[in-house]
Amino acid sequence: MAVSLPDRPAVTTPAAGSARQPYVGLKGLLLVVPVAALLAYGAGGPESSLRILGPLVTFALPAVAMVAFWWEDWPGSSLRPGWSGLVDTIFVAALAVVLAAVGLLVVEGWDPGGVFAGRAFPETMPLGAAGFVAMLQLTLVTEGWPLRRYNRFAAGLAALALSWAVALAVYATGVHRRPWFGAFLILVGVWQVWWFVVWRGWPLTGIHAKAVRLVAGNAVVLCGAALTWLLVGEVGGVEPGVVGAVGGSFVAAGLVVAMLFEGWLTSYPAALAMTAAVTVAIYALVTLAAGVATWTRAEPEAWVAHATLNAIGVSVILHVAIGRRFPFGDTA
Repeated sequence: MAVSLPDRPAVTTPAAGSARQPYVGLKGLLLVVPVAALLAYGAGGPESSLRILGPLVTFALPAVAMVAFWWEDWPGSSLRPGWSGLVDTIFVAALAVVLAAVGLLVVEGWDPGGVFAGRAFPETMPLGAAGFVAMLQLTLVTEGWPLRRYNRFAAGLAALALSWAVALAVYATGVHRRPWFGAFLILVGVWQVWWFVVWRGWPLTGIHAKAVRLVAGNAVVLCGAALTWLLVGEVGGVEPGVVGAVGGSFVAAGLVVAMLFEGWLTSYPAALAMTAAVTVAIYALVTLAAGVATWTRAEPEAWVAHATLNAIGVSVILHVAIGRRFPFGDTA
């Protein structure tokens, strides 16, 4: 491992055009779609997968971000392509079980086996989601400051611990009991992905003073999410579940457009327009799938959010940022 990290994560730096797109992205769908389907349906159908895999994947997301954006694929990167992605995925899965168990301990008390029995849903979801949002805010919006100056292994662990500390502090306030809290977290994710993945920090990256740039980035994301909820949820009267489902579709679409098809659309307006179009397609398709399923203990909108934000999102990050597009792309 290198001693320290570059000033900014690669995902927020401008991407050069690629003559290999959209072909390498289309080939990547051959892996992304089956993995996403497995996470959405693999535990015995949509509802049981939501209850069992939903918390596990949610708690896995900060670990995925740590390995992909802080450790830069270590420990798998020390192996040859193919094995590297497999090792990292196993590592993330094991860490997800540990984090989900800790989350269940915090929320419900000691419950051995509860994670695999579906008892972590829905109570632990706000804690896990808050941890992931805090991790992305620290990693992308705040550019990892001040941790990126240190050894990437220690910095990644510190980022994960700090994100958990923020999530626990938020949870302790009791705000997670508000009906709008989950939708607001997803809207924060929408603004994070929009400005710092699809637009790669533009136009804020033009601000040379780091302190001003970081303050501006945090203000844009948090105020943008709050204003979106105010207009859509409070004024528009859209239910939080629907807001979360549409927001999850946007996050999934943004990752598909900006990561899976990275280098295809270098125009920021074109990338945003394509993200919006893919959002509509994903939301319509997944909502249709939810409509033909049977629901007894969960709402279909919650599964739509899981199938988009969790299943599709984590599949794209695993393939591109951790698996290094193996076996379809440049694995350097």
